[in-house]
Amino acid sequence: MAIQITFLGASQQVTGSRYLLEAGGLKLLIDCGMFQEREFLGRNWDDPPFDPATLDAVVLTHAHLDHVGTLPRLVEQGFNKPVLATEPTVELATLIMLDSGRIQEEDAKYKLKRHRKKGHKGPHPVVPLYTVEQAQRTVPLLKGYKYDTPLTLNENVSVTFIEAGHILGSASLLFDIQDEGKNRKLVFSGDIGQHNKPLIRDPAKIDTAEIVVMESTYGDRNHKDAGPVDKQLERIINETYKRGGNVVIPTFAIERAQELMYYISELAYADKIPDIPVFMDSPMAVDATEIFKRYRGYMDDETMAMFDKHEPPLRFPGLTLVRNVEESKAINTRTSPSIIMSSSGMCTAGRIKHHLKNNITDSRNTILFVGFQAFGTLGRRLVEGTKEVRIHGEHWPVKAKVEQIHGFSGHGDQEDLLNWLSEMDPMPQRLFLTHGEMDGAKVLEGIVHKRWPHMNIKIPAYQHSVEL
Repeated sequence: MAIQITFLGASQQVTGSRYLLEAGGLKLLIDCGMFQEREFLGRNWDDPPFDPATLDAVVLTHAHLDHVGTLPRLVEQGFNKPVLATEPTVELATLIMLDSGRIQEEDAKYKLKRHRKKGHKGPHPVVPLYTVEQAQRTVPLLKGYKYDTPLTLNENVSVTFIEAGHILGSASLLFDIQDEGKNRKLVFSGDIGQHNKPLIRDPAKIDTAEIVVMESTYGDRNHKDAGPVDKQLERIINETYKRGGNVVIPTFAIERAQELMYYISELAYADKIPDIPVFMDSPMAVDATEIFKRYRGYMDDETMAMFDKHEPPLRFPGLTLVRNVEESKAINTRTSPSIIMSSSGMCTAGRIKHHLKNNITDSRNTILFVGFQAFGTLGRRLVEGTKEVRIHGEHWPVKAKVEQIHGFSGHGDQEDLLNWLSEMDPMPQRLFLTHGEMDGAKVLEGIVHKRWPHMNIKIPAYQHSVEL
């Protein structure tokens, strides 16, 4: 028997995490994520180069859209086996998929309305990638498990979920594979988090593995040291407030939204920012916050203690959690300064586009990014300083101030990745760098090769297969 991996996403780019693992008599899909870079969006619609009905299971590293976002489509194509994940990931992935189905339906409806208004007739019918109903049919397949407990998949293969420190429930996957009388260890890192972040625990050590598939999102740099995150956030809010403007924050509904609430609550309780209305305009972020509260046992000790105090980290005076569309629209009729957090974090879909349209042309406002912006996304163009953007078919001049705080990132930087890898003893024989743009992955490859010259390192291309 051989071990074979086919790289079907997050290959020489960031999103669309998906790997086909064939080992020990099983065919497993590791993650089933959505592509979010503009040039790769068409891949979401492509049929996979395998029959989904032949898969034995899908195993998830965590619940972000670029790791779970096309599961409903896989089910529509014939997959009907278990989807294995940690317990919090099951709930968060359910939330992500249902919300994504809603956004797919809304965006298709809005695009069709716009085309009819302008008399456009495209070559293909405007349909959602999948619907809420299709997402609902996927949910019963999700099965939750705890960290650090080997899960037997068959007589040859087991998998263990190990804390990755990226978001609530995120995991690295350690596979123990019996292959021709040998025990072989294979790790998929998932997204590796930073140490000493609020809310969640630090990434856990993995003792050793022969083969590692590791993310490289920040492989070419360390997070900019512009001061503590709370100090940066305090400065931006106060400066924008003095101008009479709004702070608009494109927000990933899971982890970044809750982390923002954590820091803003600290600033509010300490009277370091004005009494300013704060809107969390994302139904998914609101629901995710409730899941965080239910799974406080998965959080770090400091956060668990805060939940027991009279100043809970995910609730503070002035915070409004927005669910319905009418409340969302009402935010943009306000004339006094406010903080508006809304998804999606890369501005690829969702309500954030409406808030950008209403705020981006006013120099008093600030558009604040707090997460990685993938190549080809609207968020990436804004942080790179574009002077005009296209939103909902119209062009808008960028007059608002655009800022970015790097310390919020849920991804570890170059130093974090190297430290995570260096904790293995003995070191891996083979390393595959994924989930990163080519330039960043190449830089990390060079550093790893210099430090561990005997390690076989590859940056696999899309749909590349390797037999191990």
